[in-house]
Amino acid sequence: MMSDDETTTTTTTSPESAGAGPESAGAETPAEPTNPTGAEPTNAFADLGLRAELVATLDELGYEEPTPIQRQTIPQLLAGHDLVGQAATGTGKTAAFALPILNALDTGGRARPSALILVPTRELAMQVSEAIFKYGRPIGVKVVPIYGGQPIFRQLQALDRGVHVVVGTPGRVIDHIGRGSLPLDHIGTVVLDEADEMLDMGFADDIESILESLPEQRQTLLFSATIPPRINGISKRYLNDPVRIQVGVAESSAARALITHKAYIVQRAHKAAALGRILDIESPTAALVFCRTRTEVDILTETMNGRGYRAEALHGGMDQAQRDRVMGRLRDGTAELLIATDVAARGLDVDTLTHVVNYDVPSAADSYVHRIGRVGRAGRQGVAITLAEPRERRQLTNIERLTKQRITIEQVPSIADLRAKQVELTVTSVREALDASDLHEYREVLETLTAGHDVGEVAMAALKLVHEASGATAEEPEIPDYTERPDRHGRDRDGRGERGQRPPAGNGDTAFVHLAVGRKGGIRPADLVGAIANESGLSGREIGPIRITEHSSVVGVPTASVDTVIGAMRNAVVRGKTVAVRRYADEPSEGDGRKPYGGGRTSWRPERGPAGGGDRRSFGAPGAKTGRSFAGGQRSDKAAGQPGGKPGGFRAKPAGGQPGGRPRQGGKGH
Repeated sequence: MMSDDETTTTTTTSPESAGAGPESAGAETPAEPTNPTGAEPTNAFADLGLRAELVATLDELGYEEPTPIQRQTIPQLLAGHDLVGQAATGTGKTAAFALPILNALDTGGRARPSALILVPTRELAMQVSEAIFKYGRPIGVKVVPIYGGQPIFRQLQALDRGVHVVVGTPGRVIDHIGRGSLPLDHIGTVVLDEADEMLDMGFADDIESILESLPEQRQTLLFSATIPPRINGISKRYLNDPVRIQVGVAESSAARALITHKAYIVQRAHKAAALGRILDIESPTAALVFCRTRTEVDILTETMNGRGYRAEALHGGMDQAQRDRVMGRLRDGTAELLIATDVAARGLDVDTLTHVVNYDVPSAADSYVHRIGRVGRAGRQGVAITLAEPRERRQLTNIERLTKQRITIEQVPSIADLRAKQVELTVTSVREALDASDLHEYREVLETLTAGHDVGEVAMAALKLVHEASGATAEEPEIPDYTERPDRHGRDRDGRGERGQRPPAGNGDTAFVHLAVGRKGGIRPADLVGAIANESGLSGREIGPIRITEHSSVVGVPTASVDTVIGAMRNAVVRGKTVAVRRYADEPSEGDGRKPYGGGRTSWRPERGPAGGGDRRSFGAPGAKTGRSFAGGQRSDKAAGQPGGKPGGFRAKPAGGQPGGRPRQGGKGH
């Protein structure tokens, strides 16, 4: 039925016009006056061929100049072409398809569904519906959003009364088609908005089923921030000789310049504290924080509320009434921090939003593009912040390369930076109070205090109270800095210097952590080394020895890092499970030859790490100068002077051909 041939238009619009037109959810930002001569002003939307009523409405809303996607799309749609439009979220594509739909509507007779718009989420359905109603109010348009989570009888009543435009999620649209409550006979235009997101959410079969149910004689429009192969497949099967429009780098450069991209390298154990400190410094009007899971959303929301932020959670586990309350609080300023999953936040547009935070590095550059599209809209500046673990640097580089956007690596603000910001806020608060008109009401209090104290001392005491009341004196832990990349020329990532050189072994520099998972959980040494290295930032050579028993494991780590490792591993997942971790209680004393594995007749052998990781360190012989060697060891209760298998010490037999030891490689000592 459809042709594989496609027409392509070239994007040539200037960057200056980006972000000037109606936003996807109808942000109302009046343009500056451009009529100094007193001549009759001309709205640029009139040049696109829109009806006078629509142009007048846009003029009243303050929209005078279309965005690049609107300027290129509207004439093509008015001419009746099918279209594939690629533009990032926030470029005004809702108006790009809504205005031509409204332009073609005949609202004189009984209202029948003439246009169907498919969107991925209920929030986007509501926003698109509101925008269409706002643009089409003068011509009497009737529009209804249909989505899951809302009582279906309300939607049935609205459809029965008659509508011109239906905006819905694919699943609920399928339900109404099956019930016969959504007639498709007069659908002349169908729009797939945020098509890539709908496919990612598993709506591919529903979308194809809907498209196959529609009349063949129709106009089909597809809008997406990215165009993966699956989108091209749908275009070839269901669109008829579509025009392709892409708002490329040149058109979006002005909008992209409004967004500042930052990343902070933080260990997982310090992420929540780092986020709080960054937001303390940034002081956003409203921020949207993306997390990967519902559980992470709930935990982080509780943490940020404990830090004094008015935070709200948004995820798929909430019913529609809860979601509506959350969005209402964010829009009216009651909440300043929205913590959400990708799916739940899809299509959100909040005028007051100034910051977007990726609590984890997005797994794909497309996700990054979708997330940061929430800020930098309609000429407003915004900040995109990403918290990356040390092992995720490469993912940041990939995102930079694919998005052609520089992400600046910055250092997490120090305690000194935070204190300076808090003092600045206190000074600002006091200066604002000095401009108040009711200061005279406190003169009597001032005179009472200055009767026995110097005015300066009274002022300092008052400032102290103001400063403390803001929470500025709360204790803050210092967050380790992982901003600088390791120097790969002079030293490698293990700090060993040139290849073949090993770090000198010290005395008593290994501590032990206990993990409540063992062989029964399928744990291998490589799992423990990989988890600790990834979560704590330690290198593989710094981890070991390792002992794995039936139900638990004990791992050696540098003494200076033991608390960091314990903190980092508390929320870590090993072999699909969250593992309880603590400091091992019976650590050896320096040079006494005792090791932390007394009790029973369980034998001890240092485990080897992952392939290519080299030998794992074992404990040295009693009285040796170093507590580390690369010799094997075995448990000897008799040698420890405790017959009968009673708990006792550990004696490692020497390496280099001695019984029980492993021969040193190449005959050289370690």
